[in-house]
Amino acid sequence: MTCSTAADDLRRSAVTLTVRTPDGSPCAGADVLVEQLGHDVAFGNIGFDFVGLANGEEDGARENVFGGADPEAARQLEELWLDVFNTATLPFYWAGFEAVEGQPDTERLRATAAWFRERGVRVKGHPLVWHTLAPDWLRRSPDEDVERTVRARIGREVTTFAGLIDTWDAINEVVIMPVFANEDEQNAITRLCRRIGRIPTVRLAFEEARRANPAATLVLNDFNLSTAYECLIEGVLEAGIQLDAIGLQSHMHQGYWGEERTQEVLERFARYGLPLHWTETTLVSGELMPPEIEDLNDHQVDSWPSTPEGEARQADDVVRHYRTLLAHPSVEAVTYWGITDRGSWLGAPAGLVRADGSPKPAYDALRGLVKGEWWLPPTPVRTDGDGRAEVRGWAGEYRVTAGERTGTFRLRPGAPPPEVTVA
Repeated sequence: MTCSTAADDLRRSAVTLTVRTPDGSPCAGADVLVEQLGHDVAFGNIGFDFVGLANGEEDGARENVFGGADPEAARQLEELWLDVFNTATLPFYWAGFEAVEGQPDTERLRATAAWFRERGVRVKGHPLVWHTLAPDWLRRSPDEDVERTVRARIGREVTTFAGLIDTWDAINEVVIMPVFANEDEQNAITRLCRRIGRIPTVRLAFEEARRANPAATLVLNDFNLSTAYECLIEGVLEAGIQLDAIGLQSHMHQGYWGEERTQEVLERFARYGLPLHWTETTLVSGELMPPEIEDLNDHQVDSWPSTPEGEARQADDVVRHYRTLLAHPSVEAVTYWGITDRGSWLGAPAGLVRADGSPKPAYDALRGLVKGEWWLPPTPVRTDGDGRAEVRGWAGEYRVTAGERTGTFRLRPGAPPPEVTVA
């Protein structure tokens, strides 16, 4: 059995759909058309490139720590982005979001979140608490004030964006948080975590966010997938802190991990019984980063071009990676970290689209999975005498058309058989 078959066997299920007219009577012996409208699986990408476009900044995207394409470049990316992805991650890096104390970039991010939601895209915020890109002005605060300020920041963002953004990386990269040091003077978040400890810092993030929006999905996210992260998760759960999902980063600038290692990571973190979100994934289409480099940030090169050979490898790697992830029942979300090489993290050719706006083979390959192999094409079916017909597809939203009438339903394995009224 291939990984592709495993993913499809796991996630494609058959349901008996009942189609009714507005008066409640069954559409008996009717020819109807069933079309898939969306996946329940979160196929995500970052939405940083669209902040300027969503805010009508025709003269170019405003400078910020998270970058982003200028509006003209974003227009070229929009259709490509929306044709594959259904979940956007927006940047809430504190140093850029609130570069000046008391002046958060709320309205621009609200406009961007609304722009995505108007296009049927779910939105996630990243991150609420992180030591890297903590604001400089917080560094000057006394220790006793830092925790109060962090709590206020969490509550403000989660409350303000509730309804637009209901999924958050509540805290990011806690494993190294209390020992992180890349500056002469320690950042305030590291100081806080060192003073009160990792688990109390996680509790702070999750409890404040939960208080602000009890309906939010809150993720514990990390790049360190060693046993240190497992120990942290175990300690957090033993402390009674409610996690909604475990976030796993996989920036594979040194080459695709392969199915065996990926499966091993899946099994280790699935044992906690929580959904797994692959929050940050990249695969390069150029020369691979040397294997001896431990911190990806240490790889500094003047130019890192995409190559034909690298693009062919990237396309194959993307398919293998996504098939392996979606063949595991714990995986709910997979976010690719960047659609374009233009302005990419570390300058890596990890985008699915070249800097000139043309799709790479990896883009076509991923679209072939999300909107091809794992998507139900418009399918004609005929109902029986009770208005029933069998539909087989991935969990998600579907439309039924009977003549001039339409209706929608959600296909969810294990749920009661769906009924749809066409009107």
